[in-house]
Formats: sequence, C-alpha cells, structure tokens
Amino acid sequence: MAQIQVLDQETINQIAAGEVVERPASVVKELLENAIDANATAVTIEIKDGGTSLIRITDNGCGMEKEQIPIAFLRHSTSKIRTARDLITVGSLGFRGEALSSIASVAQVELITKTPQAMTGSCYRIDGGKEISIEEIGVPDGTTFVVRNLFYNVPARRKFLKSAVTETNCIIELVEKMALSHPDVSIRLISNSQNKLYTTGNRNLKDLIYTIYGREVAANLIPIEAQTDVITVTGFLGKPVIARGNRSFENYFVNGRYVKSKLIAKAIEAAYKPFMMQHRYPFVVLHLELQKEKVDVNVHPAKMELRFEQEQMIYETLFHLLTQELNGKQFIPEVELEKKEEKTYSSQRIPNSLEKRRIETEELKRLASYGKQAESQIKAEKPKNEKQKKDLIHSEIQKKGQFNHKTNTQFIRETSVYDPVTKSSNVSNQQLQQENHSTNDVVSDSNKRQIEEKKSEQITLFEDRLLSEKARVKHRLIGQLFETYWLIQYEDQLFIMDQHAAHEKVLYERTMKSLKQKEFTTQMVSPPIIISLTRKEEMILQKYERNFTELGYEITPFGGREYAVQGVPGNLFGIPEKEMLTELFALLEEGEADFSSQLITEKIASLSCKAAVKGNHKMSAAEANALIDQLMELENPYACPHGRPTIISMSKYELEKKFKRIV
Repeated sequence: MAQIQVLDQETINQIAAGEVVERPASVVKELLENAIDANATAVTIEIKDGGTSLIRITDNGCGMEKEQIPIAFLRHSTSKIRTARDLITVGSLGFRGEALSSIASVAQVELITKTPQAMTGSCYRIDGGKEISIEEIGVPDGTTFVVRNLFYNVPARRKFLKSAVTETNCIIELVEKMALSHPDVSIRLISNSQNKLYTTGNRNLKDLIYTIYGREVAANLIPIEAQTDVITVTGFLGKPVIARGNRSFENYFVNGRYVKSKLIAKAIEAAYKPFMMQHRYPFVVLHLELQKEKVDVNVHPAKMELRFEQEQMIYETLFHLLTQELNGKQFIPEVELEKKEEKTYSSQRIPNSLEKRRIETEELKRLASYGKQAESQIKAEKPKNEKQKKDLIHSEIQKKGQFNHKTNTQFIRETSVYDPVTKSSNVSNQQLQQENHSTNDVVSDSNKRQIEEKKSEQITLFEDRLLSEKARVKHRLIGQLFETYWLIQYEDQLFIMDQHAAHEKVLYERTMKSLKQKEFTTQMVSPPIIISLTRKEEMILQKYERNFTELGYEITPFGGREYAVQGVPGNLFGIPEKEMLTELFALLEEGEADFSSQLITEKIASLSCKAAVKGNHKMSAAEANALIDQLMELENPYACPHGRPTIISMSKYELEKKFKRIV
C-alpha cells in the first residue's frame, strides 16, 4: 500500500493554481478584480501573445505598503475578510486570498506599488512561488502587476492553451463583461500594442453598451429600473430584433459581480420566450442588487457561480419584472427593401491611417471648393463685417456641401472644421500625426448615436398604435396576398399580417387563459377513442387520474392494457385529442414535469396551435377583421408562440425609394 504523506508547498500551490488559473483570462480577471477592490478609477491592461508571454495591469488605486507585499503572496492571505462570519456579507470581488499565490506559483511576477502616503514605492519580484527581490523605487500612486511567461514551469498546462488569437478573444470578452459591471471605472485594453477597448468610466451604461456592441444594439434598447423587497433591477433589455443564436449577449451582474447563473439565465429566457423564435437568445445588461446575506459567493474558486437563499422567489420576481417591462411593447419588425449603401466602421475602431488620411484629404478639398463657391455667392449680399461674412459662408456650405454620408466621415466632423475665410483647417500636422498613430482608439461618435437614438425614439413613439382602439378605426384592409398574408394600411405604413401566425397566437393565449383560470368542460366522444398504454403509462394514469378528470378527460379501462377515452376537454379549441394525451404521457413519463408544472400548461397551449388556420387558405375580409380584433385583446400580439412575427411593417418611404420617387 502506498504511503500517505503531506504534499510540499510548491505542489500545493500548483494544485491551487489549477483551480484558479485556468488560462491567461483567469489571471486578468483576478488582477482586474483586485484593482477595482482597491478603489481604482482607471485601469490599463496590456497583453502580448494572448497573455502567455506578458500581462501588465496598472491601476490608480490605493496601492500596498512595503511590509504587506510578501504577505499578500501567501496562500489564504487577504484584506477583504477577517473571519468566516464575514463571508455572509462580503462585498468585495475578491476575498479568498488564493489569486496572487496561485499566479506567482506558475509565472514570473513583478509587483510595483505605492500608497498615496508613502514617499517612494516598492518593486517586488517572485518567480514560480520563490521570492527573488524587493527594493524601493520611485513610482506613481497605485499598483502595477507584470506577469510573464505564464505556466513556464508547468509545460503540461501550457500546451493545453489555445492559440494566441483565441486566448486574446477570451480576455477581450472578459474585460468587456468587467467593464459593463463597473461603468464607473475607466478601462483600457491593449493587445500586442493595439488598443482593443477603451471605456471612459463616465457611469453612463448606454454609452458603454454603444462602445462595446455598436450602434445597432444601442439603438434597440429598453431601459429597466425596478425594485421589490427581494431584488433591485437596473439596466437595459434588448429588443427581439437584436437576438443572437447563443447566450453570449446575456450580461447580468449580481451586486457588481460578473457571474454565470442558470437560475438568472432561465428567468431571462422565460420572460423573452413569447417574443423570440426558438433557439434565439436575448441581449440584456442587467445589474441585480440583492441583500448580501441572501447570496453565497463562496461556491466556486474563480467566484463565477453563486448560490441564492430563496431561489424560487428570486426566479419568479425577476421573471415578473422583465415580463412586465416587455409586455405592451410593439415589436413589429420593419422591412427594408434595399440595403443602406453607407459604409460603416466598427464602433470600437476607426479606419487605418492611410484610409483616414485619404478621406480627410478628399473631404477638405471638397469643403474648400464649397467655400470658394460660397464666397462668390456671398459677395452679392455685401456683409457688413468679417464675422457676418464668415457666418454666411458657413451657412451656405451647410446648405450645399453637407458631409458625405456614403463614406461615413463622422470623425472628420469631430476633429476638423475647414474655415473658408482663413483657407485653413483647425487641425495641425501634429494633431493629424497623433490621430494616425492612434488608429485603433475609440471614436467619439456621440452625434451619430444621437441620430440613431432619435430614430429609435420615433419608432417607439409609433408603438402601441396599430392594435389600439384609436387606431383600429383608421385601418384600411387592402386584401389577402398569396392566400396567407393580409395587407393593412395605417397612416404612412404598410402592415403585413401572417394569418397562420396570428391565429396561432390567439388560440395559444386563449388556451393559456383557460388553463390558468381552471375553466374545463368535457365533450363526450362517440364512439370512444381506444388507446393502448404501457405499464409505466398505466401507473401515470393511476397517479394523475384526478388531474386528467379535472382537465376534462373521461378514461375507463377497456380490458387488458386498452383504455376507452369517452370524454375529452371541450374547450381546448381543436387540439387533437389522442395526440395531446400522448404528449402528456411522454412529459410525465420522462419526469420533466407533473400536472402542477408550467411545462404541462405550455405543452397543452402549444398543441392548440395545430388548430390554427393554415397558410394557403382563403379567408374572408370579415374573418381577417375578426382576427385583428382578437389580436388587440392580447398583451403580446406581435409574435406567435414559436417566436415568429405575426405582423411586419414597411414604410411609405421605403416603397418610394424603391420606385425612385426618392433618390
């Protein structure tokens, strides 16, 4: 038998590192959390080769005293808690005291730090968990961690890392999440000497979303601010139009901590379910605040998971708040007949230096020509003084020149204004050189964002109008197209209703209402429907006999394993009787639900969709009008139970562009 012995400290540290330091992104997360805990308002992260060769994180936080530095690299040393009781109310991002010792055991680490009270700072070096040196140096307030050659002494771990590009993308994604969790902290990320992200720390969450996700996402947001005794929710919900095929756009933070929670994700997706197609996931940025003692953060070494004291209550409360915010919104997709021709750039980066210089040169030449044209026209008006002349010229340029939206030269408006009077630009050569050297800096695009937000507001103003009592009298039902779609004109919009999707939605909501209110009746069947049940299905029938009866079924033995269905639910709107029984038995047999489960209710309601009028079916105008009236009675009439739109719209403007009435 092998002898039992205590492991040496180096092995212990490397085992701990395997739990905490999974990849370079893990190092960035731990050190960035420490910077935020140190009350930093600005943090710069620099990486090379995906973080394997270099990670440098600099903050302007409170720093560390010289005598405290070696202690910080010991296992389970922390300034965040003192006793186990503190774990109940811990508010800092880090608290376990494992990060620095784990990182130092698998990398070459250099720490440079200074407190505001100290005259000089300290430089501390530790390689593979072994202290190398500590010395006094002159440095600014704050802390800088330099981590080199990650896993240099654990080659087995290093070979399992992904490519530098993959590791870099993991770090970028992590830093974006951390930035969203703390909009009050300015964060800059540099990879291989290129700026990848910069946030201002101005506390404006919508500006931050625009910086990270771009214009389309920022223009399709719904603000939410709600509070109950259980939870406080603030942030933004994305409209279904910006949904994605994975959960990467689901951002939620609990007490300022970026986490992954199946409970929270399930509540978000359940609230969005009536508005989304299957296998589509919403965009959200939600800050959730709960009482600290109701949340257990000491579950996972990397602090990515949480445990809640009242899980069901939190789920139901969050689901209710999100549903309440989403209901009543008109999510009608607008169809564009042709793609916009304007060339757009990433919201995070500006064009490269050569492209930028070319566009600037062309724009300044064009403005100069407009300035000369404007001067000749202004001479006839005889301005009284130089200021009046300059104002008139600029006015004329605005009328004639405008800016070339097809080349998207927003940054020129931000940085350069040509003055026709002085025949010069207000941009110096030095400024142009500085701009060219920072080609990956974030563009200040506030004007463009304001335009997009204005457009979004105008669309929002139109919401709640089509299917309202006031608007209903102004509807003009034009007719049926392809025996499937109904054309409706309302003011300057053309709406197209899918008769099958709309009828599905009406039947689904009617069935759900009936099930919730326990309004069941029985319709007798003659001759009865004979079904054969397995042993397991017989046990299910015996267990839930009362529930089947309450639903409206009358099922009696018919000999052997045969059963006679003599009565079926009479108010479930054309659901295939035998198919619904089969589906119910399948759900109950798999153990996914019982009769009190929401799954049973949703299954019955979704089966009601089979009774909906199909496409390629001729309907009368009276039937179409009745269907529109039934849609008006629903809370969310704009998507069928499967998430497909019931109605889409097309503007008069788009049609006139297509017919070249507007160029």
